[in-house]
Amino acid sequence: MLLKSNKEKKVYYSISEVARMFDVNEATLRYWENEFTFISPRRAGRQVRQYTEEDIAHVRLVHHLIKEQGMTIQGAKQRLKSNKQKTCDTMDVIHRLQAVRDELNKLRQELNSVV
Repeated sequence: MLLKSNKEKKVYYSISEVARMFDVNEATLRYWENEFTFISPRRAGRQVRQYTEEDIAHVRLVHHLIKEQGMTIQGAKQRLKSNKQKTCDTMDVIHRLQAVRDELNKLRQELNSVV
């Protein structure tokens, strides 16, 4: 999931915006926040959560393990405890490969429409 270009980047995102980014509900994000202490959005007035780019990267990692890889909360915690950096690197490679695949499929469709 790519965020806006540098010129259009926001400093803080609301919980509803982050929930839409990952197609999860807000309660799921609050639950992950309780389970994974490294997800710690800033709290503004009336305890409104404000997510930074770093917070979103942490959510992306948990989302990858739980929603994309099908791990349990406990399994994701164990994976991150054993080697968080390797898990992050693997997730980055997978997402880059998926982007390449999507681009190749798009090119294939364009070629098929020309022929």
